[in-house]
Amino acid sequence: MSTTLRPIAFFDMKAQQALIRTEIDAGIARVLDHGRFIQGPEVEAIEADLARFSGAKHAVGVSSGTDALQIAMMAEGIGPGDAVFLPAFTYTATAEVPLVLGAVPVFVDVDPATFNLDLEDLARRVALVEREGRLRPRAVIGVDLYGLPANWPAIEGLCEKHGMFALDDAAQGFGGALHGRRLGTFGHATALSFYPTKTLGCYGDGGAILTDDAERAELYRSLRTHGEGKSRYEVLRTGMNGRLDSIQAAVLLAKMPLLDGELRARRQVAGWYEAALGGRVATPQVPAGHDSAWGIYTILLPDAAGRSRVQAAMQAAGVPSAIYYPKPLHHQPAYARAHAEGIAAGAPPLPISESLCERCLSLPMHPYLGEGEVARVAAAVLSAL
Repeated sequence: MSTTLRPIAFFDMKAQQALIRTEIDAGIARVLDHGRFIQGPEVEAIEADLARFSGAKHAVGVSSGTDALQIAMMAEGIGPGDAVFLPAFTYTATAEVPLVLGAVPVFVDVDPATFNLDLEDLARRVALVEREGRLRPRAVIGVDLYGLPANWPAIEGLCEKHGMFALDDAAQGFGGALHGRRLGTFGHATALSFYPTKTLGCYGDGGAILTDDAERAELYRSLRTHGEGKSRYEVLRTGMNGRLDSIQAAVLLAKMPLLDGELRARRQVAGWYEAALGGRVATPQVPAGHDSAWGIYTILLPDAAGRSRVQAAMQAAGVPSAIYYPKPLHHQPAYARAHAEGIAAGAPPLPISESLCERCLSLPMHPYLGEGEVARVAAAVLSAL
């Protein structure tokens, strides 16, 4: 009898698809039948589901998580002369949008336990920019990294004090909650990504913007469709082509009924990892009142050499891993100049972000991991320690 073990998937979309393939096929067939491939009824339906799930008053479907960030900032008129504060330890999309709009990203260090914005460092950099007077502090983009909500009450308070726009980049965090409130209702707006590997993902690119502000929602709908007004050929402002297509909306509609159960399963998987690895390596810590969506499960190794040994052992055992992220944004060539210009007197160092990039290692995480598979992953990790 064969004793070959089933390969472990880092993200397993096929297991989910097997449960709802009939619903997905039927949803796509409906789009093919009615032919409204752009802004079809499925888009309005998923917007309603997203608002209901998150508790936000308005949801606006868009073409990607990056476009969600861009549209939200375009609506605020953010551009040249503006400083946008964001973590140095995150994905490139968070930083590239301010640059595309002509603004300057100011990189902020992160908390060593949560990996989210360090509020003391954020306040320090806002004060430095204000004191220099070259740039206007206009916005803070908080990232709910790996699915853990950032400290939104503190971010909101700082933004209110300085008159800044608070934007939640919840690309990895949809389904997470803070003190019983789901992400989507913090800050002035929330940007979602439906990239296939997210907690709610489609089969292509897709995204959404959540807000409680009716005027902002109306503006987002205009900006995603070339700045149009009440009719297609009434152009009120410069916009973009940032619409969510009907087929992707149909896929999301088929997946929504699974989301609550999948979030519970992710929490169970995280619990298994903690039981197996806690005390042996630095495992993710969830502060009181925070409910992580567990979009990505990331451990910390003592140093880069230790991480390399663990990755090699995992590979030898047939267990996948990934590094999110190998470089802090201020070390990326695309952002080096912006980092140098953000605080003219010389930006303070970002030691935590730099250290995390040398030590972080992400393990398989999805709702369909079994306890035995988690044990195999943990054993591979521990074998190299």
